[in-house]
Amino acid sequence: MNQEYIVTTGLDFRFSEEIAAIPGGENIRKCYACGGCTIGCPVHDIDERYNPRKIIRMVLLGMRNEVLNSDVIWLCANCYTCFERCPQNVQFTTISHAIKNIAIKEAKKGKVKKTPVYYFIIVFLKSLLSYGRPLEAEVILKLLLLRKDIKKAFAYLPLGLKMFKNGKLLLLPQRIKDRKVIKQIFKRIKINPS
Repeated sequence: MNQEYIVTTGLDFRFSEEIAAIPGGENIRKCYACGGCTIGCPVHDIDERYNPRKIIRMVLLGMRNEVLNSDVIWLCANCYTCFERCPQNVQFTTISHAIKNIAIKEAKKGKVKKTPVYYFIIVFLKSLLSYGRPLEAEVILKLLLLRKDIKKAFAYLPLGLKMFKNGKLLLLPQRIKDRKVIKQIFKRIKINPS
C-alpha cells in the first residue's frame, strides 16, 4: 500500500493562527473536512490538484512552506461555491485570499518562491496604482519580460494585433481622474506592490 507521510519537524503550528487573525480567516478552525467545498468546486472539476479541503487541512497541520510554495493556491476562481456549500461557514474563498496575501508578502521577502501568478499580481497592481485601471498591454509585456520568454512574446503578437484592431487592447493608458481614491484604497488594505 502506497502511503504519504508528513514530516513533523518542518511544521509551523502557528500558521492556522496567522490565517485566523486575518479578516475572513477566523473560521478556519471550524472546518471538519466534510468535503462540501471540494465537491462543488468548478476548479477542482478541471484540475484535481486544487482541493480546498486539502488546503485547509494543510494549514491546520502547520504545513506552511508546502502551502505557500504551491502553485495550486492561486487557482481559486472566486466563485464562492465553497462558501455557499459549507455547513460550518468556513468561508474558504476569504481564507484563500488570506493565504495568497501571506504568500505575496513572503515572496517579497524571498522566503517562498515567486510563481508566475505572483508576478502577474504585482505587475497588475502596479499598473492599477499608476493609472487607476490596468493597462493590459503593459501588464502582458512586463510579464513576458519578467519571465524572459521572448519567443512567447512573439507568439502572442498576432492575437495582440487583432485585439488592438478591434479596440480591445489599449497601448496608451486612460488615466482615471481621481487616482487618489485608488491610492487610498491600497493604503487602507495595506497593499504595496513595489
